[in-house]
Amino acid sequence: MRKPWKVVLTTLGVIVAVPVLAIASTAIGNVIAMQVETTAFTPYGEPVTVDGKSMNVVVAGEGDETIVLLPGLGTAAPALDFEPLIAELQDDYRVVAVEPFGTGLSDQTDVPRTGENIAREVHEALQELGIDRYALMGHSISGIYALTYTAAYSDEVTAFIGIDSSVPDQPGWDDPIPTSTIATLSGLGVTRVLSAIAPDPYEGLPYDDETKDRMRVLSARNAAAPTLLDEMDRASSNFAAVSGTTFPSDLPVLLFIVDEDAEVSGWRELHEAQAASVDRGEVVGIDGGHYLHHTESPELAAQTRVFLDSLATA
Repeated sequence: MRKPWKVVLTTLGVIVAVPVLAIASTAIGNVIAMQVETTAFTPYGEPVTVDGKSMNVVVAGEGDETIVLLPGLGTAAPALDFEPLIAELQDDYRVVAVEPFGTGLSDQTDVPRTGENIAREVHEALQELGIDRYALMGHSISGIYALTYTAAYSDEVTAFIGIDSSVPDQPGWDDPIPTSTIATLSGLGVTRVLSAIAPDPYEGLPYDDETKDRMRVLSARNAAAPTLLDEMDRASSNFAAVSGTTFPSDLPVLLFIVDEDAEVSGWRELHEAQAASVDRGEVVGIDGGHYLHHTESPELAAQTRVFLDSLATA
């Protein structure tokens, strides 16, 4: 009577042990791979000191006007992500791609990722670079941070240019992000395995192989690190903090939006209302996905030149 039970228990033990060992192997492999990748990684950009920590920035071009690029939520390597847009803008402008704490090659931080703190830190980085006059060009959630930023530093910002940027009170703004799941899957190495077998997310995009490799490494390093997870956890409260807020009325605003198949209901109407709240506001619809700077950088740059040139001659 006991022998069959022994067989059953042994079989169950094997069934349980196999996935446990597999997960343990992926977790250990993830740690080892990250250490190897970090050792072989070639840095880019330049560090500036903010709050006693290192924040990475990339400066390109030598134009008389400056454009500061700010990333969307979850962008693990902002300066690299913006490379196609930087390439289109740098002949006419000085372009500064800021990698906020927890992204790119910038340090992690335990300072809460509120819009106010993020804006203050970006401003301090620009001060360290001696930059005090510039247009802000932000993707996605940077449209929310830009409201706080322009209210605090209105004497420095010459314009805001949104790349499918978020707006206050948009539908779904209070949807929680499953950060605990993201952290667990990353820590177990599952995210790395899935990324390895998934199609190349940069296929057909204007990135060279070295840049693709760097973005993959930094995605593995940063996507589930504490700083970025904290920013994700605070996304709803950061939206709530600017509910009903508009840009300063005298700030010129240019908003690039996905023209069709936008994921948010009323996307164009929300941006048209935001543009109408300032003295000089424009909305430009572009066919493409949320990451317009990946695929439509030539058009973004061309329209930006027209807009900024019109301000200079107004």
